[in-house]
Amino acid sequence: MTSRKGTWNRLAEPAAVIVRWVVGALFIYMGLRKALAPVDFLKLVREYDLVQTPLLLNSVAAILPWFEVFCGVLLVAGVAVRGTAAVLIAMLIPFTVLVVQRALELHSGGTPFCAIRFDCGCGAGEVYICNKIAENVALVLLSAWLLAGRGRALALRFSLGRTPPAAS
Repeated sequence: MTSRKGTWNRLAEPAAVIVRWVVGALFIYMGLRKALAPVDFLKLVREYDLVQTPLLLNSVAAILPWFEVFCGVLLVAGVAVRGTAAVLIAMLIPFTVLVVQRALELHSGGTPFCAIRFDCGCGAGEVYICNKIAENVALVLLSAWLLAGRGRALALRFSLGRTPPAAS
């Protein structure tokens, strides 16, 4: 009879691979939605009023979606999983803070917080703010799990002749 810990360890790696693929596919999809509608994404980035220089604003709107696609491809392929997960966390946390700040501005008008709905620029169109916050928190937690070293099975990196290290 196997222990709970043994069962968990046996199931954790396949689950982490699925998480890696789902998070990667989500970033590919959302990045492509923004990249294929650059003017719309530029307008959304402008609404946050963080970047004043037109060249920098255009650069952010042009590069960020493709960077998200690149990170998604790395996760799906299993290349630099831990580094990519760290980058995603580093992007998701400040973006989530910006979305919450924007929602709080809208909330000051008297709308109940979880009833606030707007296009935050994530690529999903208009979303309810509480759902978006929950989604981003889940993505941060899943990325942190990948950062901890899970999800290395079926990784392109290890199919090139090297064997994956043992999961801890």
